Amino acid sequence: MADAPKRTPLYDLHVELGGKMVDFAGWEMPVQYPLGIMGEHKQCREKAALFDVSHMGQVVLKGENVGEKLEALCPQAFSALKEGKARYGFFTNEGGGIMDDLIVSNAGDHFFVVVNASMRHQDIPHMAAHLEGVEVVEIFDRALVAVQGPKAEAVVGAVCPVARDLKFMETTVADINGVECRVSRLGYTGEDGYEISIPEDKAEEVTRAFLADENCEPAGLGARDSLRLEAGLCLYGSDIDTETSPIEASLIWAIQKRRREEGGFPGAERIQREIAEGPARRLVGIRPEGRAPARHGVEVQAENGSAIGEITSGGFGPTAGGPVAMGYVASAHAEPGTKVHLMIRGKAQPAEIVALPFVKQNYKR
Repeated sequence: MADAPKRTPLYDLHVELGGKMVDFAGWEMPVQYPLGIMGEHKQCREKAALFDVSHMGQVVLKGENVGEKLEALCPQAFSALKEGKARYGFFTNEGGGIMDDLIVSNAGDHFFVVVNASMRHQDIPHMAAHLEGVEVVEIFDRALVAVQGPKAEAVVGAVCPVARDLKFMETTVADINGVECRVSRLGYTGEDGYEISIPEDKAEEVTRAFLADENCEPAGLGARDSLRLEAGLCLYGSDIDTETSPIEASLIWAIQKRRREEGGFPGAERIQREIAEGPARRLVGIRPEGRAPARHGVEVQAENGSAIGEITSGGFGPTAGGPVAMGYVASAHAEPGTKVHLMIRGKAQPAEIVALPFVKQNYKR
């Protein structure tokens, strides 16, 4: 018998606010609220939206030279990560594929890592097995919420003035209404915003303080997905996986120059070869011409009808004003402006390869 889904510290609040709860990666999570996915999406693009991301794995790494040791598992330059800074990264496997993507923060006396909910069972043992002399502790007594949108600074800054001073990918410990929280300026919507790690017993109190602001509304998994898709952000398990290399996925920007050159991480041979020669396929943005969205698994064809790739994420982009998709196509067909066909319900629908993201990213640098 399958285990019953777990609940975050904010479960009762979601129910009170009218959240429609679904099973997501073994957790009962709100997919939407009475405002609806479109309304929540618009709220995040125009004001501020609050997401419960407590299902993500929060991990503390303690020991000597943690950043340096992480470099044996990831292609990022974590040994150069300064205190108070966060960095996007990923674990690679020996074949140069991506095992999971993550956010790593240098918290001074430890490193703070956030991994995907669906991969925590893999990532935490992986770190424990390979980071010699590092204590790997998964934290279960903290919630994690994301406040995202152009008004996020005003919403979070009203109860946590220190938050206003943070720039994109910076992190600090700060007091929110007498509660010690970790506040990081980052997120997964393409908008400015924060992720806040809160002690479990104070999670609802702090969350209510954000939601008390007239510019902030709760948002669920539905809006989170349409927001990240418009922002051209990869979803692990859909757009990136153990077969996909970071170069195919257009994530070369996340591999610092020193690591590109020196290697020394799993799968470096393939990754360095693809940097030098180019990958056989590339992740691209795709705009279907009609109104029908193209979902995961839809075949992409060249105009002559030959198969050249497939959609990995797709749906309606409320801000983009029509259907949007991401997927992989053979590199020869990856140039923006290339006309393609999408096989939707057995019919070839016209579409065009476009540059990502669909909606400009608004981070505060």
